[in-house]
Amino acid sequence: MKKAYSFKEYISIINSKLDSFIPGCSYGEPVVCDAMKYSLGIGGKRIRPVLLLEFCRVCGGDVEKALPFAAALEMIHTYSLIHDDLPCMDNDDMRRGMPSCHVKFGEEYALLAGDGLLTRAFGVIAESELANENPLCGIEAVRLLSELAGVNGMIGGQTVDLKNEGRKASLETLEIMDRLKTGALIVSAARLGCLAAAADEEKTAAAVTFCEKIGHAFQIVDDILDVVGDEKQLGKPIGSDGESEKSTYVSLLGLEKSREYAGRLTNEAVAALGIFGEDGAFLKELALMLIERKN
Repeated sequence: MKKAYSFKEYISIINSKLDSFIPGCSYGEPVVCDAMKYSLGIGGKRIRPVLLLEFCRVCGGDVEKALPFAAALEMIHTYSLIHDDLPCMDNDDMRRGMPSCHVKFGEEYALLAGDGLLTRAFGVIAESELANENPLCGIEAVRLLSELAGVNGMIGGQTVDLKNEGRKASLETLEIMDRLKTGALIVSAARLGCLAAAADEEKTAAAVTFCEKIGHAFQIVDDILDVVGDEKQLGKPIGSDGESEKSTYVSLLGLEKSREYAGRLTNEAVAALGIFGEDGAFLKELALMLIERKN
């Protein structure tokens, strides 16, 4: 088995490499590159790249070689947050306790920065050592990420979200929306990490199940924190879902049942790790950390 990493070590590895994947600005003012680096660099849990690297490790892959895949995934996630915060979407002025990209750089440059991160992500995969050693691996990584970030994944979930603004959505609609909007990129971490390690179908299926469950639980906890969270810890205002009359797990199920639901999903996620034996310990701890988080 490959060397084990702590969560802190993974964060350090990821943060030290992210900037290096952003090209310099060859023409004109570097404002878009600055905006891309700003949004990538203002923190975040890095849950998706950490999951990708850990699944690569427990399946016997090379974490260092998988780093470009992890960086690409974080770029896609960050672009989605930039666009989410725009006035035409959620109109949020703060992100992780810092001014949102459009507040700091202007709406037009924030839009371009998001586009820049989206397009650069696929270039990072194509240029990776894994893709050069095994072109089919690179092609499949691009296909997976484009599918799960696209209209049948994250973008589809955002569309369902927008279509249901100002109306009471059913629990079924809410779960479809969250499986796509939040869950799809978390599942892509499992798929890309297993792909990087050339994992077998059984381990890949277990990894996907784990990520589906924690992705769902993650969104439920988000909804809970919007009601009972601490604004300073969250780095953004709370209560926005209620103000916009948005359907959430809390509004549909209540606080206690929402907590129970998130707990049940987390237990199911941990159960899926059995195939990894003792090597699943880090992932189990991560699942428990996510359900107990305060931000």
